[in-house]
Amino acid sequence: MEVLLMADSTINTAEDLALLITDLSQSIKELKATIASQDTIIASLNNTIDSLKSDNEYLKNNNDLLREENTYLKRKLFGTKSEKMSYPKDQLSLFDETENECEPELLEDISYTRAKKKQKGTLDIKLDNLKHVKKVYDIDEGERICDECGFKLSYVGEEFVRHEVVYEPAKLYVKDIYRKTYECRSCRKKGKGVMFKAGTPKPVIPHSFTSPSVLSQVIIDKYVNHMPLYRQESEWKRLGLELSRTTMANWIIIAAKEYFIPIVNRMHEMMVQESHIHCDETPVQVLNEPRKKATSKSYMWVYSNIKESQRPIKIFEYKPDRKATNPQQFLKGFNGTIITDGYYGYNHIEGITNAYCWAHARRKFYDALPVDMKSTSGSLANIALEKIAKLFVIEKEIETLTPEQKIKIRQEKSKPLVDDFFLWCTDNQNKVLSGSKTGKAIQYALNYEGGLRTFLEDGLIPMTNSLDERTIRPFTVGRKNWLFSTSTKGAEASAAIYSLIETAKANKLDPYGYIEFILDYLPQQDLIEHPEKIDWFLPWSEEIKEEFEIKVD
Repeated sequence: MEVLLMADSTINTAEDLALLITDLSQSIKELKATIASQDTIIASLNNTIDSLKSDNEYLKNNNDLLREENTYLKRKLFGTKSEKMSYPKDQLSLFDETENECEPELLEDISYTRAKKKQKGTLDIKLDNLKHVKKVYDIDEGERICDECGFKLSYVGEEFVRHEVVYEPAKLYVKDIYRKTYECRSCRKKGKGVMFKAGTPKPVIPHSFTSPSVLSQVIIDKYVNHMPLYRQESEWKRLGLELSRTTMANWIIIAAKEYFIPIVNRMHEMMVQESHIHCDETPVQVLNEPRKKATSKSYMWVYSNIKESQRPIKIFEYKPDRKATNPQQFLKGFNGTIITDGYYGYNHIEGITNAYCWAHARRKFYDALPVDMKSTSGSLANIALEKIAKLFVIEKEIETLTPEQKIKIRQEKSKPLVDDFFLWCTDNQNKVLSGSKTGKAIQYALNYEGGLRTFLEDGLIPMTNSLDERTIRPFTVGRKNWLFSTSTKGAEASAAIYSLIETAKANKLDPYGYIEFILDYLPQQDLIEHPEKIDWFLPWSEEIKEEFEIKVD
């Protein structure tokens, strides 16, 4: 019995052990499953944390970018529009380096001399070219008695007191044109009616009462004095002439089509034969443009040759869009270098080298400066501006040298600075947010490095496209006043007129005299039979500057 009981006890113990092992195995499996589940939860939580960190970093960066954009827009809206900067005395300033570096006593002498010269010449410059009318004030004859003794006064002389400029309003008059008629009496006796009539000049606008002088004034007031036609309407009425803005607009469009555009086309032929051309464009709104909304943008493109050209040419061209085909078409036949702001539309034109503008690269860094402009020292944007400023200082020093001399100095002095600048850009491009203004400025410089280096190899290439921007500025000033063009014909007429006026200014001609000469003499020419006569009306022709004595500034 004891043996049997012991066996049963052993059996029971073994069964319990097996059950225990089974339970332990199940517990281990459950524990492993729990651990795996916890690992999954931990991994999910880690992913969530990483995602939140990423989102937080994105939001932080985005917030920084928005704050930067907000401060930039505040400065654009309320701050100064100039890019001039104030540097400490131990830092380089592009604008006042000469004054900072010279001896103090020399600066005082220069300042005094300049101020004295300006004060002395200002009045003479303003009044010498005007007609002087002498006005002498006298004492009435009955009052020429001495208050002290009652004796009659004797004339001693006259004393100059001051100058006064007197304005006389413009006056209009009507020129009634007649012509005399003659008859051959001898032929009349023979039964033949032979009549001879004096010739008269052709009107500038057929079936119109306008004259070259009136139309020139309308054009100059709009395109030089920036006076919209509706304002001119009231001015002409004040002078006694009921002249509607519609009539003036029609005159301008007809004159541009018949007289101005042929001259501009000839200037275009001559421009593409040049070696260097500045290119730029600016938006313009045209209301009644086919297949476009009135609020959509059109563009005024402007092209000009470099200042070293013997025949300065400025050409405006209206186009309904900003497509690359516009400059490609205009520059057809041109094989040289264009100076641009980096807009992609100027790229990849066959046979043309593109030199980019350093002023645009500099402006990108200027826009990245702090809003208060006081904490700029040490910032990446300020460091870049200092590096670029050194290049501009060299350009200022060599401005009057020959192209060959410029190349030599640029290779010796400017090239090492350019190399240093782009090396600095490469080293710092990953230290700032790519979307920040500093990051965009660095990337812009690196993207256009090849075109920005072009000026080092050609002494005729300027560092900036500022010449074309100055050319286009009168158009942008005028646009603020008249806001938009009513039709495409009006925009094309404006382009032709701006081309002639700005080219006249560049050739030191009085715009009013030049435009009036064209309107006076060109209607009398037969350009179909004699197309070569169009060269008589180019701003640099001898017929303009000598024979007809157009006023030169």
